[in-house]
Amino acid sequence: MVLLQNHKVSFIPGWDCHGLPIELKVLKSMDKATLNALTPIRLRQKAAKFAKVTVNAQMNSFKRIGIWADWDSPYLTLSPEYEAAQLEVFGQMVMRGYIYRGRKPVHWSPSSRTALAEAELEYSENHVSKSIYAAFKITSPSSSGLLDEFLPNVCLAIWTTTPWTIPANAAVAVNPELSYAVVELQSVLESESTSGGKQQKLGSILSSGIEKPFIIVASDLVSVLESKWGVKLVIRKSFPGSVLEHCRYLHPVNGNECSVVIGGDYITTESGTGLVHTAPGHGQEDYLTGLKYGLPIVSPVDDEGNFTAEAGQFSGLSVLGAGNAAVVKYLDEHVSLILEEPYKHKYPYDWRSKEPTIFRATEQWFASVDGFRDAALDAIKRVTWVPSQGENRIVNMISGRSDWCISRQRTWGVPIPVFYHVDTQEPLITEETIEHIKAIVSEKGSDAWWYMKTEELLPDKYRDKASEYRKGTDTMDVWFDSGSSWAAVSAKRDGLNFPADVYLEGSDQHRGWFQSSLLTSIATTGKAPYSSVITHGFVLDKDGLKMSKSVGNVVDPEKVILGGKDSKKEPPYGADVLRLWVSSVDYTGDVLIGSEILRQMSDMYRKLRGTMRFLLANLHDWNPENSVPYSDLPKIDQYALFQLENVVASMKDSYDNYQFYKIYQVCNIFV
Repeated sequence: MVLLQNHKVSFIPGWDCHGLPIELKVLKSMDKATLNALTPIRLRQKAAKFAKVTVNAQMNSFKRIGIWADWDSPYLTLSPEYEAAQLEVFGQMVMRGYIYRGRKPVHWSPSSRTALAEAELEYSENHVSKSIYAAFKITSPSSSGLLDEFLPNVCLAIWTTTPWTIPANAAVAVNPELSYAVVELQSVLESESTSGGKQQKLGSILSSGIEKPFIIVASDLVSVLESKWGVKLVIRKSFPGSVLEHCRYLHPVNGNECSVVIGGDYITTESGTGLVHTAPGHGQEDYLTGLKYGLPIVSPVDDEGNFTAEAGQFSGLSVLGAGNAAVVKYLDEHVSLILEEPYKHKYPYDWRSKEPTIFRATEQWFASVDGFRDAALDAIKRVTWVPSQGENRIVNMISGRSDWCISRQRTWGVPIPVFYHVDTQEPLITEETIEHIKAIVSEKGSDAWWYMKTEELLPDKYRDKASEYRKGTDTMDVWFDSGSSWAAVSAKRDGLNFPADVYLEGSDQHRGWFQSSLLTSIATTGKAPYSSVITHGFVLDKDGLKMSKSVGNVVDPEKVILGGKDSKKEPPYGADVLRLWVSSVDYTGDVLIGSEILRQMSDMYRKLRGTMRFLLANLHDWNPENSVPYSDLPKIDQYALFQLENVVASMKDSYDNYQFYKIYQVCNIFV
């Protein structure tokens, strides 16, 4: 429509070419001998070739559908000029103090062996964890003397859905605003101890013949836990959580003394015991609480998700499998387990491998979102969001997000241009080093980082000390790649404007491309990279189900256009029928497509085309010289033209607001 109004439109299609999906695809295509002989540069060459082949195939498909775009000059994130622009954005963020290296817990995928960003996660609602209630024995109460009468047999009760993190425990956190109670465990109520069914297992603490300790839990949870554990709990003393601070307890695995600390409002009485097992190396809230108290960041887990030697007797076991079970068994054998039961809850999965992730503390590179969060939220208000609810969605995501982990432990990507001192491991990353590497990448591409020597990659200022440094091996998060498109395209190409008029993508990109583009642009330019953002839903099958090759419900656009092997079941509709279907649906939500929908759309297409042919046939010999002034027309013709003008105005308004389905509905009335 904008083209028909004599405006020049530049629609620049782009492809994200780096990342784990392509790397894994390439690795899976190799035999064992090829894998054993594989070098990083060879892997990158194969990944680049695969990406380019895929881009060409997708581009031809888009062309066949009839999409108008600058197909001769798309942007590919693997091109040297794009990679150089990305490094420029990274360098500017470094110089502004937004990039830092730290050891903190991040989402880690054992199946992919790399850190993940929030946008690379899928949350399963059906994940089942092995949850436990455990007791940690108090060795030294606080100075108030509040617990003296219960010594030496009083314990803190915790609940966790990740027993494998117990070896990394550094503290137990309480909420100072909650009321806590020392309860006495009396008779086991056999009739009530089966609330969890056969899957529930009582721990050794609740076994007969064992002296029952006094247990500290949140007062509001006593009745719930009484039913859950099947034990009569009698409150012996109550007090605010604040008095528990600095109590000391015995670590249930390594025997060290640890402290009770004050946590935040994440400690509630909605579940658990009101006391939170705290492992700063395996959780975000735990990490922040650990910083406050100077707790050690212990994370005895390797890249593959197995316990390291630091975990002692659990070394080598998978934390999501045998290691988890081994920790529970150990606690039970050492009279620290109260109850074990399965717990169904929402849990993050790697969106590529479809396997569960863990929180794990590693050395990573981060972008400090706190440094420009407020500016990003302010910029969002000045962007037009279509549909409007997209604004609330991205505001919520920006408001609540943590710092952005931008490093990945993979080969196929843009390198983080940093050198490390071979002795101290201190990073060398300055304006001069980044500019030098950017110039090399602009000319040779990012492969140069892998095949050039350290002395060649360092600027003259540091070249004589090249032997003291090694190249880093981390690559950038692919969302940093895509989030730099404004810098590589809008801000660099002749004839284009920054910010771009429109960004167009799926509704899942509020946590992906839309967000990463906003963050990098705000951090370096202070403004959003787009004036408006249009989001669309997803195409589902005729029953509203997600398309899947394994289910067999995929509707292939090529088959819609050209037809399938059985022309009766899969007739060739041509591109125009598919295009008409696209214009007919409200794309702001998920849309349905199937054989019956396509058949109806084909009928509508023929009616619409026939009507247009009839109208044009009646006008084929019309001459403007024969036109009649509006005032001389009969009333019925004036009314018809008046209605036509209303229709035209309505259609133009719908075009201006990207509501194409309303135009289809108007056309449907007249045919």
